[in-house]
Amino acid sequence: MVRLEHIGIAVKDLKASNELFEQLLGASNYKVEEVESEHVKTAFFKAGESKIELLEATAPESAIAKYVEKRGEGIHHIAFEVEDIYAEMERMRAQGYQLLNDQPKRGADNKLVCFIHPKTANGVLVELCQTIRE
Repeated sequence: MVRLEHIGIAVKDLKASNELFEQLLGASNYKVEEVESEHVKTAFFKAGESKIELLEATAPESAIAKYVEKRGEGIHHIAFEVEDIYAEMERMRAQGYQLLNDQPKRGADNKLVCFIHPKTANGVLVELCQTIRE
């Protein structure tokens, strides 16, 4: 693992949550982006060397909609940046972690992402992410 990349927070209302985090952090988000494949709209804030990602569902079948319905708003996942997501996925599998993806997929903020099932990570949904180098 390279570093803590971001903390993902599931929210009901992205606009209201943006305003709250702008006040909390004293800065505006630097990016709002929709990830259609995941049925989610995101907003990113810088927090020192890391980021805060706010996630709002854009469809009732999205993982975020289900999360908010079941648990309410709050921390959804913690993401770690890695140098080589394929190697890290192999390492995680070899150590017995259950991955939610067979292959990394394109996520928000120009990243390839893969998730580790919370059942194998002390109840925490962990995201591995790697910047896409084009």
